[in-house]
Amino acid sequence: MGDERVRLDKWLWAARFFRTRNLAKQAIEGGKVWYDGARTRVSREVHVGAELRVRQGFDERTVIVRALSTERRGAPEAAVLYEETADSVAARAAATERRRLERAGAGAPAQRPDKRERRLIHRFRERNDA
Repeated sequence: MGDERVRLDKWLWAARFFRTRNLAKQAIEGGKVWYDGARTRVSREVHVGAELRVRQGFDERTVIVRALSTERRGAPEAAVLYEETADSVAARAAATERRRLERAGAGAPAQRPDKRERRLIHRFRERNDA
């Protein structure tokens, strides 16, 4: 910790946002990482106090860089490298809850179909495939 010059892909890897530097590179090139409100390059130098927006799957995090490191260490040490904003935490919690409610309301069957219902399903599929 405390190195003065750190590439963005290396910092994201060290902060444990991505499992490999190659995945971090692909995310940056794909526009999933924004540095101070703008798309950025892989080789961008990270500075303390910079704001990063990182999209991973369904979640998007907004973090402030608090420290620099080129070494990947344990999760507790990596968490010291950044601080997630309160708005980001609230937005991720709301999105998670919204996804959970959508899954619950999807109408998944309460039980597996019995023998008669399976026969009806097979007949229906055979007729519609032809």
